[in-house]
Formats: sequence, structure tokens, C-alpha cells
Amino acid sequence: MSYIDGFVIAVPNANREQFIKHANTFDVIFLEFGATRVLECWGDNVPEGKLTDFRRAVQAEENESVVFSWVEWPDKATRDAGMAKFMKDPRMAAASACPFDGKRMIFGGFTPVVSLPA
Repeated sequence: MSYIDGFVIAVPNANREQFIKHANTFDVIFLEFGATRVLECWGDNVPEGKLTDFRRAVQAEENESVVFSWVEWPDKATRDAGMAKFMKDPRMAAASACPFDGKRMIFGGFTPVVSLPA
């Protein structure tokens, strides 16, 4: 069964195009190392909750949008090998100039428990 890496970040609205360029550069590397799909989703309906919400989770400021992303892998073994290669890849040196505050990114790995066809 597939394996999913999920990410939530806050990106300054002024950096939207820079973020898209950044994502297009680095997401290709995930695919090179075995990922089957990568989605980067710019929030356009991210409501404030009463107790918690996506904006609070990443401490999004008024001038920032929440981005919800995931990388789909065929299985966890492919993910573990792919991520190890990804982190060692020399192209990652350019990641330090990312258009968002990486310290506020939340992420995790997930095993699907329900998967319905489209």
C-alpha cells in the first residue's frame, strides 16, 4: 500500500510565485527518487476554528496563506530510500533560500487506512 508524506506551511502571499517555482524545482526530485505523485495546494478556504485550525498550526500571519502538500510513494520502503537520497542530493543546497519559514512547517508520514478509487 502507498505511503504519504504530508506538509502544512505558511507562505507569505507576496511569495506565491516564488513558492510555485521552488516547489516545481524540488518536487521533481521526489519524483526522481520514487514518488508517484506530489501535490502543492494553496489555501483559499481555510477557516479559523474555535480550538485549532491549519492557520494556528503553522502560526500563519495575516499576510500569509496556508499551503497543504503531500508526496505519495508506492510504499514506505521506497519513501525511506527516496527521502534518504533526497536529503543527500546536492540540489538541496538551494533549499536554504526557500520562500517560507521552514521552522513553522509541520509534517509527518502516514499509512493510508482507507483508499477509495476516483
